[in-house]
Amino acid sequence: MLKRLSFLGVALIALAACSHNGSDNTASPQPAPAQSSAPAAPASAAKPAPAATTPAPAAASTAAAAASSTATPPAASTTAQKATTSTPAEPFVDNGKWVEGKNYFTIEPAQPTGIPDRIVVTEAFSYACPACNAFHTTADQLAQNLPSNAVMTYLPVSFRPDENFPLFQRAYFAAKALGVADKTYDAMFDAIWKSGELASDDLNTGRPKPQSAWPTIDDVAKFYAKHGVDPKEFVAVANSFSINTQMKRADDMVKAYGVDATPTIIVNGKYRFTPGDAGGYGQSIELAKWLVAKEAAGK
Repeated sequence: MLKRLSFLGVALIALAACSHNGSDNTASPQPAPAQSSAPAAPASAAKPAPAATTPAPAAASTAAAAASSTATPPAASTTAQKATTSTPAEPFVDNGKWVEGKNYFTIEPAQPTGIPDRIVVTEAFSYACPACNAFHTTADQLAQNLPSNAVMTYLPVSFRPDENFPLFQRAYFAAKALGVADKTYDAMFDAIWKSGELASDDLNTGRPKPQSAWPTIDDVAKFYAKHGVDPKEFVAVANSFSINTQMKRADDMVKAYGVDATPTIIVNGKYRFTPGDAGGYGQSIELAKWLVAKEAAGK
C-alpha cells in the first residue's frame, strides 16, 4: 500500500514516484533531508473517479469558444508548451553512461508529438502527486535548459482517482484552454502542497481527507480567479465537451507511452524514464538533454 508522508516529508522526498497501482516506487537516493513516515493510504481505486459535477452556465459562449480553440493535432492537444531558452543544441556523444532498458526505455511504437519541427520533451504529471510536487522545480529547470531545437510540454494523468488526479487533470486542460496554464503551473502546486487551499490531504497529518472535503472544480475556479480568470467561465470550460475529449485523449496517450508512475519524462514520443531510472533529479535533466541530442542526431 502507498505510504503517505507528512507534509514536510512530501516536500523533501527525493525520488519517489506516484504509481498507477497505488505503490510508491523509490529508486537509488540522492542527498536530501531525512523523510518522515506516516500512515498508509488506501490502494488506488479500480474504476475512474466521476467527472466534476458543477453544471456549466447555459450562456457561456466565450467559454465554449475558449475550449474549442484547443482543437489541435491529436498528440499536441494534450499538452501545453513552455518556453525554453536559446541554449545551443549539444552534440550527441554515447559514452555508455546511459543504458537502454535501465536508465531509459523505448516506447513501442513511437508516438507522434504533433510538433514536427521540434523535439518534444513531455512531463507526465499530476498536481496532486507528491513526487511531482517535489520534482516540479527540476521540471522548470529542464524546460529552461533545453536546447533551441526542443520544447517542453505537459501531460496530466488521471490514473489515481483515490488521490483526486482526475480533478486536477481537468483543471490543467481548462487552464490551458484559457491561456493561464503556464503562468499558474508553480502556483497550483503551492495551492495544494503549501497553502493547502486545494489539498485533498490534511497537510498536518499526511492523511487523506474524506472525499466530501476534497476540493471541487468550483474551488479550483476560485484559485484561478486570483489569476484573472472569471470563475463561471472557468467552470464552463472545465465541464465542456472539448475538455472531456482532451482528458480521454490524454488517458490514451498515457497508455500508449507506457506511463505507470509520475513524474515520467517522455522524449519525442520515443523514450521514457523516471527520475529514479535516471538516478536523480539532476541526472534527469542530463538524460533528457542526452536523449534530445540522440534524436537530433538521428541515432
